[in-house]
Amino acid sequence: MMKTAIGITDHNINEVVTFLNILLADEYVLYTKTRNANWNADGSKFYEQHVFFENQYNVLDEVIDDLAERIRSLGCFAIGSLKYFQNTSQSSDENYNYNNLDEIIQSLASDHEAIIRNIRNEIIPISDRHNDTDTVAFVTNLLEKHEKMVWMHRLYIAQTDASAIEEY
Repeated sequence: MMKTAIGITDHNINEVVTFLNILLADEYVLYTKTRNANWNADGSKFYEQHVFFENQYNVLDEVIDDLAERIRSLGCFAIGSLKYFQNTSQSSDENYNYNNLDEIIQSLASDHEAIIRNIRNEIIPISDRHNDTDTVAFVTNLLEKHEKMVWMHRLYIAQTDASAIEEY
């Protein structure tokens, strides 16, 4: 670890970075699941699905890079091995029923919601106990991105439900 002199104790930096590395693992697993959904899009709305998932994984790719850079800016190393991600992530890396788009989107939305809850649980401790308001601002930005992506997932499900009703 590089020694930093940014007004946060080494102990507090280590606590914050532990949280950020766990978050990094969750983000990477979600990114991989979203890529998987993109690769396996199928059916009459293939193009629409493909573009939807591509937009989602592009946002997640940026989130992952920014998160790793935040960890580095605190003077620590971002953990980047697939083994670490699998062992640390709170999200499961299950296979989907590729014939059920709603199931895929619901699984992704649930993972986003889990990340949202995890961030919300850590915002106050990061600020109050660890004296790191910059990380609070950073993860608040991530929270907003995940809330928007969940909203998009819910709208997509509602749109496909409406299409099914119209076809009926």
